[in-house]
Amino acid sequence: MTKSMTSGNPAKLILMFALPLIVGNIFQQFYSMADTVIVGRTIGVNALAAVGCTGSITFFILGFVMGFTSGLSIITAQKFGGQDEEGVKRSFAVSIVLSVIVAIVLTIIAVICTRPVLELLNTPAEILEDAVSYLRIIFLGLSASVLFNLTSNMMRALGDSRTPLYFLIFACCINIVLDLVLIVVFDMGVAGAGVATIFSQLLSGIFCFIYIMKKMPALWVRREHFKINKLEIGNHLNTAFPMAFQMSIIAIGALILQVALNGLGAVSVAAYTASQKIDAIATMPMNSFGQAMATYSAQNYGAGKVERIKKGVWQCIFMSVGFSILMGFVNVFAGSNLAAVFVGNGELEVLKLAKIYLSINGVWYPVLALLFIYRFTLQGLGNGLVPTIAGIMELLMRAFGALILVGPLGFAGACMANPLAWIGACVPLAVAYYMTVRKLSVV
Repeated sequence: MTKSMTSGNPAKLILMFALPLIVGNIFQQFYSMADTVIVGRTIGVNALAAVGCTGSITFFILGFVMGFTSGLSIITAQKFGGQDEEGVKRSFAVSIVLSVIVAIVLTIIAVICTRPVLELLNTPAEILEDAVSYLRIIFLGLSASVLFNLTSNMMRALGDSRTPLYFLIFACCINIVLDLVLIVVFDMGVAGAGVATIFSQLLSGIFCFIYIMKKMPALWVRREHFKINKLEIGNHLNTAFPMAFQMSIIAIGALILQVALNGLGAVSVAAYTASQKIDAIATMPMNSFGQAMATYSAQNYGAGKVERIKKGVWQCIFMSVGFSILMGFVNVFAGSNLAAVFVGNGELEVLKLAKIYLSINGVWYPVLALLFIYRFTLQGLGNGLVPTIAGIMELLMRAFGALILVGPLGFAGACMANPLAWIGACVPLAVAYYMTVRKLSVV
């Protein structure tokens, strides 16, 4: 089922598109949350820290995949908005070829570099082997992530954000069941959590692909659509690579921060890990509104409707910032209770540190909401340069938190790195957005 976002009430279209994304992104977080809860409650805090300390590394690689496939789908959405049926099919064909190449290259590099990178990041000795085991399994299954991200992003490019949600919910349930079976029954430890995550994501990707082949004729490609030229490849890479590198640049900042956290010990790593899971759920609606704006702005840009894009952005800001304030209150006043879900009420030091993290981050959620809207809107308009610059700002600000603030402030300094990164990235994105739409309005 395809859906054009070039006509109708912008706020309603954005909200209806974002709602399945919100639910879907939250369920996607349940992949890692299920690992975290079951690992933390059945194996122990060290195992939780082992899974948690890999988060910045997986984000570095998987973030590249998500950014790359999102960038490919931007071109598809622009073709769809411009009612270029053959352009949509050729865009999908180009995206398939490029995604296969990226999957193969990234898998080889990531698997080879797993242990050296973990050692470079000063991973505590007591959690190193578990971290290596978990991470290698995740990277060996990288093609599953590429498949799901490519197919789901293509469906969203054509206005369908609901169908990927249904497959994701099913896969999430499978993931939780497999976690329990592999970790508790077969005693596979953290490796079982990795296997469960990959198998579940593979299922959701396969279901999305089958649905496309049966229900979305706009994406039915034939042999002639794969006869692609350098110009088409260049157009897709010009959008996909900046978005991919932007995500990886942000991840480098997270890696630097992870080094500082590892130096604070396993308790701090465990507290940060549990807090990040709650933080991810709280910020997913804001991220989802941003994702909705990528499709909305891309389709309307393809249709040449600049004023409609501007109206949609203002309405989305009203919705997303309002929600961010609500989630900030939840974090500040109920943060430690939520963290207890992961480690139990007995881990008092972990819960104390988690409350610090959630309080500091929750206050600054409105800035993050604006960041997502401006970033994704610019990407939908085909502007990959400024979001990349914003990603560099995030890197620098997170590095500042890790290298300068952790020393004198300890765990609180690490927690301040995220708000600093959000502020540093939001300023150039906001300036670039208003300059871009002003320029497009004149044309």
